[in-house]
Amino acid sequence: MIEVESLTQRYGSYEAVREVSFAVGRGEVVGFLGPNGAGKSTTLKVIASYLAPSAGRVAVGGFDVASDPLSVRATLGYLPEHCPLYDEMLVTGLLDFVGRVRGLTRDERRAAIGRVVARCRLEEVAERAVSDLSKGYRQRLGLAQALLHDPPVLVLDEPTSGLDPNQVLEMRSLVSELGEKRTVLFSSHVLSEVEATCERVVVIHQGRVVADDRVGALRERITGGAVEVAVQGGGEELSAAVEGVAGVARVEGLGGGRVRVWPEEGVEDLAARLFAWARDSERVLVELAPQRVALEDVFAALTLGRRS
Repeated sequence: MIEVESLTQRYGSYEAVREVSFAVGRGEVVGFLGPNGAGKSTTLKVIASYLAPSAGRVAVGGFDVASDPLSVRATLGYLPEHCPLYDEMLVTGLLDFVGRVRGLTRDERRAAIGRVVARCRLEEVAERAVSDLSKGYRQRLGLAQALLHDPPVLVLDEPTSGLDPNQVLEMRSLVSELGEKRTVLFSSHVLSEVEATCERVVVIHQGRVVADDRVGALRERITGGAVEVAVQGGGEELSAAVEGVAGVARVEGLGGGRVRVWPEEGVEDLAARLFAWARDSERVLVELAPQRVALEDVFAALTLGRRS
């Protein structure tokens, strides 16, 4: 549904985005992750056809953003990081205005407004002026306008920016619900938000994509496929015993009968080998699991060059 091929975006002589390529398939919810200034918002503006690409190709639903931007805008709903809202309008009045701009008939607008007000939980403020809304309700209204024409694709730029913890949870839940029937690409620098909402992330740093994979695969990439093992009654001899298992490259003692084990290159069944070793040596396994690493550590390794 979203195809980005060798996208480069320049502001004068400055390249904000360089040779960026990734795709988001139908029904996927993908996090677009990067530090501030990495090029996230610029990339999303091009996808939403707010900016024409300096070079490369971007398409949404098969429509090219450069040659057919109107079809792109009809296919997607876009929530910018700072969504422009008319403060003097009522909530329903703003949605009606957006519906008219979208070309919806009066009956279509009435039905669509009722649907998005309910979906975005705006019932309590539907007849209030936009100027009276809290930050959380303004974000919900921005999402409601993006959903008004029932698009199959959603592009959300920092949808939880500036929200309090309760509002973040509500917005996260809403994005998850929307992802059940739509293709969703959303940017964030809040790592817990990305981890809780999607299985796949695209990481951008200094205008370039540095990773595009499942969260679990990125963790394994950073840890080198390490496995943590704990056995009952394990002592100082545990590290030496595990080093003797075929396919083990390195062992690090963690204390308390625990070790961290790295596989040799090409070994993909390390956990199974360690399980067989424990069984054959009649050791009682307390734990056998991939090395625990937070998404924050993955992010740091990808953007700062640190490894766990």
